[in-house]
Parts: sequence; C-alpha cells; structure tokens
Amino acid sequence: MTPFNGFTSQETFTQIPDSLLQMLNEIEDVAELKVTLYALWRIEHIEGNFRALCQTDFESDALGLNSQEVKLGLEKSIARGTLLKSSYEADTFYFLNSPRGRLAAEAFAKGQWRESARIMSAPLKKSNVFKLYEENIGALTPLLSDMLREAEKNYPSEWFEEAFEIAVSRNIRNWKYVEAILTRWKEKGKDERKDKQDAAKDAKRYSESEFSEFINRD
Repeated sequence: MTPFNGFTSQETFTQIPDSLLQMLNEIEDVAELKVTLYALWRIEHIEGNFRALCQTDFESDALGLNSQEVKLGLEKSIARGTLLKSSYEADTFYFLNSPRGRLAAEAFAKGQWRESARIMSAPLKKSNVFKLYEENIGALTPLLSDMLREAEKNYPSEWFEEAFEIAVSRNIRNWKYVEAILTRWKEKGKDERKDKQDAAKDAKRYSESEFSEFINRD
C-alpha cells in the first residue's frame, strides 16, 4: 500500500449525501460502494444541465475493478436505488437518484438531451477561474463553484487573472473582494493595461472605501 501524504487545502472536496453514509452498514459489496462513490465524484464535477455517466466513464484502473466488477457494481447500485439507469435507443446513461437526476433520467428516456449526451465529458477540465481560485484562495465548495461559473458568464475571461493578482498583492484572499473588482471594471470601465506589473502597482486603489467591506472576510 502506498502511504498517503494527507489532504491539501488546494484540492476540491466532493459532498457525500448523509443518506449514503447512513447505509454504509448495508453495502457489503466493495464494487457497489466504489461505483457509487465514483459516480458522486464524477457527476459533481460535470458542468451544465446534463449530468450523467455512461458505463465507459467508470474507469476500471481508477476504481481498481475489472469491467465485470464495474458492471456488477452498477447493477447493485441501481437495484439499491442510489443510481438510475436511463436508455434511449442505443444510448444508456447513469444518473444519481436525486431530484435533478430523476428529472434528467426521465427526460433522457423521452429522447431529450440526446445531443448533450453526445458531446458531454466528465469530469470537464477546470476553467481558468477555478484554477486561479484554488491557487490563490483555497479549496472550492459546491456553492463557490456555482458562483464562479456564474462569474464566468458575466465577465471576460482575461479579467480574472489580474483581479486575483490584485487581491493577492493586497493579501485579501476572498472571492467577494475579487468579484467586487470585476464588478467595478464592468460598471465603470477597465483600463486594459498590457503590462501585468501595473496590476500590483495599482492595487492600492482597490482598498478604498467601496472595497473595505470585503477585506478580511471569507
């Protein structure tokens, strides 16, 4: 067994439903447990509305299972009800048995989201803002992930690196402060400086009163 060096503050954490932890004493098959936990992790990291996995997404090497064990784990997870299986024509996907998952599985069985299923990839590569957050502030939570996704829709991608740089240079490592900078640029206009060093030199102006409420606050 390879020794584990411990969890870090830079990695993301996947939420585990309380109901799953409460049934641990009932899950005797290791393949079922691995498949269920793996599905929770992979689906948690899918962006967009179509959040599901096909059988080949359950990677044997990552799970330490062979293909037959993966298949058995899926069957037991479906029988228990932690996962849902939904098919349309030749396509089959597995969904979490959650309110969102149940609606998605039903919609897929009716032929909806067919194109989404064809182009989906899980887990998707983290966008730049996710990487910047983890490198400069800390671990992500599902709520913060949603906030960052929303920010990506509202602000140009090239703004994020400079906004994080300003926050770090002021030693104010929280998302609300970064978002306040982005909001100001959007509302009042942004000086599109090419020299990255200007961000640190000019950071002092971002500690003015309009940003004071975000200083030293998570």
